[in-house]
Amino acid sequence: MRDEPSTGTEGQTPLSRDIEFPAHPFDPVDGDKLREECGVFGVVGLADAANFVALGLHALQHRGQEAGGIVCHHPVEGFNSARRFGYVRDNFTKASLMETLPGPLAIGHVRYSTAGSKGAVIRDVQPFFGEFSMGGAAIAHNGNITNAEALRKELIERGSIFQSSSDSECIIHLMARSLQRNIPERMEDALRRVEGAFSIVAMTRTKLIGVRDPMGVRPLVLGKVGEGWVLSSETCALDIIGAELVREIAPGEMVVITAENGVESHFPFRQRPSKFCVFEHVYFSRPDSIIGGQSVYETRRQIGVELARENPVDADLVCAVPDSGTPAAIGYSQESGIPFAMGIVRNQYMGRTFIEPTEQIRNMGVRLKLNVNRALIAGKRVILVDDSVVRGTTSRKIKEMVLDAGAAEVHFRIASPPTAWPCFYGVDTPQREKLLAATMSEEEMTRHLQVDSLKFISLDGLYRAVGETSGRDNACPQYCDACFSGDYPVRPADMIAKGFELKAAE
Repeated sequence: MRDEPSTGTEGQTPLSRDIEFPAHPFDPVDGDKLREECGVFGVVGLADAANFVALGLHALQHRGQEAGGIVCHHPVEGFNSARRFGYVRDNFTKASLMETLPGPLAIGHVRYSTAGSKGAVIRDVQPFFGEFSMGGAAIAHNGNITNAEALRKELIERGSIFQSSSDSECIIHLMARSLQRNIPERMEDALRRVEGAFSIVAMTRTKLIGVRDPMGVRPLVLGKVGEGWVLSSETCALDIIGAELVREIAPGEMVVITAENGVESHFPFRQRPSKFCVFEHVYFSRPDSIIGGQSVYETRRQIGVELARENPVDADLVCAVPDSGTPAAIGYSQESGIPFAMGIVRNQYMGRTFIEPTEQIRNMGVRLKLNVNRALIAGKRVILVDDSVVRGTTSRKIKEMVLDAGAAEVHFRIASPPTAWPCFYGVDTPQREKLLAATMSEEEMTRHLQVDSLKFISLDGLYRAVGETSGRDNACPQYCDACFSGDYPVRPADMIAKGFELKAAE
């Protein structure tokens, strides 16, 4: 496989060089959000498939802004790949690079680091590639393997040599040791050893493969464009290339797709209750995506409606903490009858800085990205609607900005229940003791943030908003809500071995 040419003028980087990159660049607003896991995208049956993958990854950029990679296959030139740090637009729009990625089959990945090295190196960037006796294969993984450390130790003791710190590489090594006849069967064999959450897009020389874990924690959808087929983390990435949504890949399903035969589907894993990540509805997915036949925007608006019903307050304006709080703020305004206003405006052109700012710039904090509309806010009782409170550092700074602009009162309304537990299924959450809701009651958080009131939507209210009208308990529950409830659908084996304590049985 031709991989990462070491010459040229486009900043191309040899795969073997351990170029370090800060996993958590300074970001005064989104730095206090849960990291959006990763995004995966694959195309088969279209000329210059890598160009379509680059577009799809651009649409999935919100799911991972640290790095991206593409692997493709050409019948004559074989496998080729490119991996880069930073935005898709800054790397995979260059003709000189994309010309090195020919062929009708390609997969791609955008990522934040969730497992493995926090100071990322180029070798951690997916997709990963392996040569097997029956040919090469590449794999891109969204999720987290909760028994990865135990698997890694076992594989190393049996002679495997790891090239990265990523949990996803375990899958490649398990495939290499499988005795099954072909690559899809080896992948099945490998994934039966894996615990946790995974949505996988993989490829051989002729096949595009998609797999979801038996609980369907992470999303994956199937699309069709012309004579080609597409796999994507979200439907919004289908839209950018003009693809039609065919359906979601079902929990526990594996699809093997070729240009000649189309989609072959089977279910190789033991069936389990669906536990789709409820935070996809709250924050991770783009509002223009579709989940389970529902508009993400409409679900978030309905969360705001439920939030207003559960937690009314007298006020003059409802303002979103942009951009993720906007649909819920609109719903809160519509249900409460309190006018919605753009009291906080986001600077869309700052982006994330990968250069450590000066102390003077750092002290500007939230003001680098958000600005208060003083003429609108002054003298008003303001309801600020946000999607979540993690550490609370950004919430406090936003409150100070709004008060500095002359607001008479500040009331926070949060469009998710308190985030009190870390996620082990592909979301980069802080340690539990650093989550504000893990150490403080709602009243204590209100005093800590120094606001007039702070209220969260209840877990039942969130379930009603996503369509479970009878609430959480009667839904069994339908979703993975461990970050709110502490009820983990898969035991985080590696973390328990390190001393993490699960919630005591009630």
